[in-house]
Amino acid sequence: MAPLTLTMAMLFETADDLGMISMALRAFMIFVATLIFLRIAGRRSFGQKTAFDLCITVLLGAVLSRAIVGASAMMPTLAAGAVLVLAHRLLAMLAIRWPLLDRLINGAERMLVENGRKNDEQMRAGLVSERDIDEALRKKLGNASRQAILCAVLERNGEITIVPHLPK
Repeated sequence: MAPLTLTMAMLFETADDLGMISMALRAFMIFVATLIFLRIAGRRSFGQKTAFDLCITVLLGAVLSRAIVGASAMMPTLAAGAVLVLAHRLLAMLAIRWPLLDRLINGAERMLVENGRKNDEQMRAGLVSERDIDEALRKKLGNASRQAILCAVLERNGEITIVPHLPK
């Protein structure tokens, strides 16, 4: 039986046949790097759940996983991950300053129901059905009718916010 040896190449270069230990070490290294990247990206990466924020999650996972399985070398993969995170952070910072960029990146909310009346045009544009609104209504108010809604808004993150009429 050959002695167990771990070379730097097994950790940092591409490899077709990684052993259990080298892949486990790669996974740990990528885990630590991902934690650092997500701290750099900021809390909004997972908190907002907009398409813009989902991009960083999906792309970072896709890119960094390549280093774990040896499909790509470690350092170039980490560099690509860092670029994605920094680009996400930069765009988020710019979107704070320029509302038009924010609207382009994150979209705008849509008024689906106002004073109990549905807006078919906004519902179609937001790909929201009456059943989606009814579900959001049940979650917010229980078994109320649509007339109990002051407004229903499709938020930029895809959630439907229900604002009930205040009781008189």
